[in-house]
Amino acid sequence: YTESTAGRRAAFWQKSGGREERSRRKGKGHTQKMNHTFRLARSKRKRLPEGWDLVEGTLMEFEERMREAVNETHEGKRKSELTWGVTRIHYERNRYCYELYYKKKAISKELYDYLVKAKIVDANLVAKWRKQGYEHLCSLQAISARETNYGTVASCRVPLKLRPPDQWGPNVKTGCISCASCDKGAPIWWNHTGWREHFEEERRKHLNKGKRPQVGAGDNGGGSDSESDGGDVRGESAIEERIKRLKAMREQGEANAKNDPLASHDQGDAGAGGEGEEQQAAAE
Repeated sequence: YTESTAGRRAAFWQKSGGREERSRRKGKGHTQKMNHTFRLARSKRKRLPEGWDLVEGTLMEFEERMREAVNETHEGKRKSELTWGVTRIHYERNRYCYELYYKKKAISKELYDYLVKAKIVDANLVAKWRKQGYEHLCSLQAISARETNYGTVASCRVPLKLRPPDQWGPNVKTGCISCASCDKGAPIWWNHTGWREHFEEERRKHLNKGKRPQVGAGDNGGGSDSESDGGDVRGESAIEERIKRLKAMREQGEANAKNDPLASHDQGDAGAGGEGEEQQAAAE
């Protein structure tokens, strides 16, 4: 009994040591070469879907970028800026898979479902992209009412032309400036450049929409100051054309009055009545 117990203990320790050695070797190999399939059960890793080789390299690059964003130093950054890079890489990785499957039809449904099960593709975010008005949604945090103080969506969901320029900063949670579908180039992230001039012009057009052009009295007697204040761009030609039309209407009215016999008869009666009144006044 004693020998059998000792033998069982020795076998257990030998077995456990071998298990630790295998796990150590497995962990070492895992750090050397990452594989996205580690998120799935071992039974599902045996057969990868067709087309995996086409997307594996790009997905590995996204994984490396995600790791660098997580391990990036936090010096000189606010607390809210720590996750901006992670949110953007998450958007770009999901957008890459979304474009391949829904737009280009380059991967199969089996591979797409595999990516969803492996948590590589955010199915909820992709489902929002397929709805009207959410085609360029930066993150689900932007439409979560629990993330704001007043139960509203994030500021990046409001078009830039409807916001004053002092509110064109990035969203605190996502780092997105605008992901509205009507804004050109959406989503616009915090490190993008060259977009402000375009949207300043768009905002000016939106504010002037529906307003009548302002025509000021200049040195030429009623000329347009459109070059200086952005008013009527047509200049003095529009005013001259209007004056010509009014003169033509007046001349046409006078010609019609001369050719109308009723109008001439009324004028004769009015003249005779005036002469009778003058003779009666003189007799008195």
